Amino acid sequence: MFQPDKQILLEIVKNQMPFGKYKGTFLCDLPISYLEWFLRKGGFPEGKLGMQLSTVYEIKSNGLDEILWTLKKMK
Repeated sequence: MFQPDKQILLEIVKNQMPFGKYKGTFLCDLPISYLEWFLRKGGFPEGKLGMQLSTVYEIKSNGLDEILWTLKKMK
């Protein structure tokens, strides 16, 4: 069974979007429509941010938002 990296999940609830329309928004709070926009425009950015955004997209698109809510309460 797949086990997400706990450190990545913690970073998603603590780090903010560094640019664009949602600059300053916690990655976990980005709307799925914004994440889908990235995909339509060619994909997520390279590097760590892209991996984090991809992870948020996978969580939200699979209806697993509760993971993020739980971690937000703990931060």
